[in-house]
Order: sequence, then structure tokens, then C-alpha cells
Amino acid sequence: MALDLERIETGENINTEFKREFTEEIKKTIVAFANTDGGNLYIGINDDKSIVGVKNPDSTMLQITNTVNSAIKPDISMFISYNIEKIKNAKIVVVTVQKGTACPYYLAGKGIRPEGVYVRQGASSVPAAETAILNMIKETDGEKYEEVRSLNQDLTFSAAKQAFKAENIPFGINQQKTLRIQTTDGVYTNLGLLLSDQSKHTVKAAVFKGLEKEIFQDRREFSGSLLKQLDDISAYLEIQNNTYAEVKGLYRQEQRDYPEEALREALLNALVHRDYSFSSSVLISIFDDRIEFVSIGGLPKGVAMDDILIGLSVPRNENLANIFYRLQLIEAYGTGIPKIIRSYNDYIRKPELQITSNAFKITLPNKNFNSGKIIKDKVSFNESEEKILDLLIKQGEINRTDVETALGISQAMAVRLLRGLADKGAIQVIGGGKNTRYRKG
Repeated sequence: MALDLERIETGENINTEFKREFTEEIKKTIVAFANTDGGNLYIGINDDKSIVGVKNPDSTMLQITNTVNSAIKPDISMFISYNIEKIKNAKIVVVTVQKGTACPYYLAGKGIRPEGVYVRQGASSVPAAETAILNMIKETDGEKYEEVRSLNQDLTFSAAKQAFKAENIPFGINQQKTLRIQTTDGVYTNLGLLLSDQSKHTVKAAVFKGLEKEIFQDRREFSGSLLKQLDDISAYLEIQNNTYAEVKGLYRQEQRDYPEEALREALLNALVHRDYSFSSSVLISIFDDRIEFVSIGGLPKGVAMDDILIGLSVPRNENLANIFYRLQLIEAYGTGIPKIIRSYNDYIRKPELQITSNAFKITLPNKNFNSGKIIKDKVSFNESEEKILDLLIKQGEINRTDVETALGISQAMAVRLLRGLADKGAIQVIGGGKNTRYRKG
């Protein structure tokens, strides 16, 4: 290659930079050229265009090559060429950089953020604005959120490793690349971010008194890996899902507020199918008569409500759905909504689906609230009370000592529990004093 003297005479600009000698800082220039419109880096020329040359050009080229290979990601080597040219008896190293096809290129030690991503601005290499970085990522990776490279590359996976280990599924680098958690270049995708402990997306849950959003009884926000959120939210909903019973003779008919399968499927739907390109949280609102799951993102293009009801599934986050399937968190694509509907076959009120262009809402009715099938005079029992009722079913009649022995509790506690069951009409009190006995109410 003949040295372009005219380019040198023109001086530094958006496509040209001079360096007197090799320094680590040249990696910023190379990154900037690759992210902008390419350019030429001349080593052995001062900023004032005076020629000083390079004493050992072969050694200098080796230093540059090592720096490029170790300090710049993704691999940029195919877009760089090196040449040694001679001018005025001085040897110049010319590094020619083409615009890359995997922008943004960045400094490996800094990551995909402004301090690691550089662009050319006039004759300078400057940090790119975050919006510019996001635009480069979209242009390169496309619009699918889960497949785009994550801005945060400092990710850990304690919750994910635990979940994969529980199912005896390897979670090494090769598996992460196969699952699209990492790109083939070892860069974490947004799918990796969602499964990482650093996931920025959250779920907010609130319990309201009554039927409107007026009086809060409890509020929670769940964060971290989606796998951790799934476990934490499931445990929280389990606490909120009360069990009521109607006592008839020796038998007790129990019914929970919400079918467990419906709760689980509604939660999985909200996590797997939401649009994570928006930062808004999934909202779970619990009222006396219902529970609502609202997630960002309407139906994928071309899919209608009727399609969802019969089990058609077009996952917005296909790779995330695949991981949930591998972990046996979902059985098969498209089964969730039909399962929710079927779990209310025996109930007069049915689940409701509401879809807008930007949101998806599932409302589950409380089976123990105002309906043709409501359990009259419904009574709730705690775990200790249920053990006493089970004991009565087995023995037909018990006394206080039987309760103390069976439950391993004090005399005072046994008296309180038996008195509470009597107040609820669940048991009959026979006799008095030391000879007091108890039968089913």
C-alpha cells in the first residue's frame, strides 16, 4: 500500500489519527473507527504532522495486534489490516480499520457502556452516549429484546445455577451459548440479563382491602433473576391464597380462594410473555373478590384473543420460554390459558382476559367470594386447628389431654385452640371441668 501523503497533509479528522508511538490508548481510536466510518491510524507521526518514524515497526505491529485481540470485543481482527510504509527515510506503521458489522465494539475491561464504547467526533475519539449505544445494538442485533447484547456484562447467576442444578442440567459456557444466554463471542445477551441476579425488571404485588385500589394492606416488590422472582412470588401468593371450609358432621369441605394451577399459569404467563423492552413492572393486585395480573406487551402481531383461548402460542420471548420449558416450569407452549379456563369449569364466575395494544391482563375470580357456589358460613382453620379436626375424625371424641399429646403443646394452648374451634361451631363441648370432652360440631 502506498502511503497517502495527501491524507497526512490534511491532518487529523474523523477518519485519520496520528500517534507518535504505540500506547495503550490507541485501542480507543480503533474502537471509535470500527463504530463509526472506519479510518487510518498512523504511528510514527506527531499531531503536528511531523514525521518521527518507528524504530521497530515489527514489534509495534505485534503490540497492536495483541492489544486488539485481548482488549477489544467483539472480535474485530477481520476488519483491521497492518502495513509498514516508508516516508522521508522513516518507517510508519499504518493501521487501517473498516467499520465493523457487530457494532458496538468496546473495551473488554469496560463493557458495553459509555466508558467502554467510543465513536469518532471530528478528530477525536469520544465515549458514545447510551442512546447511541442502544441504536448500534438494535441495528446489529435486530429488535428482539432477548437476543440483543446486554449493556451490563458484569452478570452473576446464583439463582439460575441453582435452578439448573435442581433439574440436573449443565449450566456451563457452552450450554449458555446454546441457550442464547451468551452470543458465540461470549457476550451476554438480554436473555442472560433476565436470568442473572442483576436483572433490572421487577414484579410489584399489592393486597387491597375491599374491591378497589384504595386501602393497601400489603405491598411487595420482587427483583433479581426471573427464576428467583418466580419462586418468591409463588411463595407470596401461596400465603395470600386462603383456604376456607364448611363443616358437615365429621367431614370438612375445603376450597381455596384460587386454583393453584390457575395462579401458577397466570404468573408464568406474565413473566414469560411480557415485553421486556419496556421497564415497567408486572403488577399483581389482590382484592377481596379477585386477583389481577397485568404485564406489559399486547398480543404478537397476527394473533387474536380467540387464538389464545384455544391454545395457540407465539412466544414473544422464545428463548426464555425454551429455558422455562427445559426447567419443567411450563409443560408445553400454549397450554397455560386453557389450563386457567379449565380450572374454573365448576365455578359460575370465569377468568377474564383483557388485551390492549400494550398490555395483557388476566383476572382470576376468588372462588370463596359472592357467587352461586359460595360456601355458606365459611370458616377458616389454621394448621393446628386442622390437626385437631383430623384427630376428631379418627377418634370420634377427644379431650384436652389428647390435643396436648397429639400436637405437643401446652395445656393453655390446647384450651385456646379448643375454645376457638367451639366458637366457630366446628366442635361440640360435652360435660365440664376435668371431664370435658369434644365431638364434631
